[in-house]
Amino acid sequence: MKDLLKLFKQHAPVEHFDSIKIGLASPEMIRAWSYGEVKKPETINYRTFKPERDGLFCAKIFGPVKDYECLCGKYKRLKHRGVVCEKCGVEVTQSKVRRERMGHIELASPTAHIWFLKSLPSRIGLMLDMTLREIERVLYFEAFVVIDPGMTPMQRGQLLTDEMYLEAIEEHGDEFDARMGAEAVYELMRTIDLNAEIAKVREEMAGTSSETKLKRLSKRLKLIESFVESGNKPEWMVMTVLPVLPPDLRPLVPLDGGRFATSDPNDLYRRVINRNNRLRRLLELNAPDIIVRNEKRMLQEAVDALLDNGRRGRAITGTNKRPLKSLADMIKGKQGRFRQNLLGKRVDYSGRSVIVVGPQLRLHQC
Repeated sequence: MKDLLKLFKQHAPVEHFDSIKIGLASPEMIRAWSYGEVKKPETINYRTFKPERDGLFCAKIFGPVKDYECLCGKYKRLKHRGVVCEKCGVEVTQSKVRRERMGHIELASPTAHIWFLKSLPSRIGLMLDMTLREIERVLYFEAFVVIDPGMTPMQRGQLLTDEMYLEAIEEHGDEFDARMGAEAVYELMRTIDLNAEIAKVREEMAGTSSETKLKRLSKRLKLIESFVESGNKPEWMVMTVLPVLPPDLRPLVPLDGGRFATSDPNDLYRRVINRNNRLRRLLELNAPDIIVRNEKRMLQEAVDALLDNGRRGRAITGTNKRPLKSLADMIKGKQGRFRQNLLGKRVDYSGRSVIVVGPQLRLHQC
């Protein structure tokens, strides 16, 4: 009994910190955060109301639904804490871990992070010295980009239409490497030599007097130097692994009549998982290139909507024609996590009123 009281009296250690640093997460870091891969788009079984295995609410990945009770009911009570059930694979612990434990999705094809693509100026565009329109044409499968020109007269980063690409194949064969989609952007950024680029940009800055060109070159230099100083890698702006938010931060709320109200991120995650699984199946079947390309583009659009719905193109809407709330919408603005929950506080005896001019004052008085 004393042990039980001690356990409940234990408070989580308070961490004191002076600042928060936000940076890029590497694929290895995302996998280290994760407790398992989410492979299925299902949430809960509507007959048993239990989370589906490998789904968006999986108890094996995110933790038990009830305190100190595994999913199948083999282990119950506090005495089994820390035990992993051999039948259902769920760890016997407190259910509040479902607010902390993250999952991940292994993407069948790399996808660009829309924040680094659509911010002004585009960070991906600055890094590769390309315009936003050119990057978008490559990412959304409208044009090829030359990754390695080989012995051909083409330039690295040069854009080719389908016709130009076919002509180049006929003329040069496989002497050069040109691709499209986020894979091409990933490869371009992976093979970039940051220190050589810094020297090249400084040389260009010394040899130009154009104000506009100097402005762009200085922005590019600042970005590349920041990457070198922080130790981040440019290819991390293109994701190969997608983190999945803990389930209690995107809950499924039961309503009267046996129905459920779901959080918007669940619908957006479901779209990503469905398209990712379909793309993986098409790649296994060696489907025609045009079908695979279309599926990769759709996966990119689904990830864009999950991260920041409506940032590019039309926003994805729910059943009531309302735009779905993406992860960015959950963080930003007055109703976001920071201003609403972390900074906003309930205050006693607060109020607001309209200030009006005293009725006895003259027009020129205040």
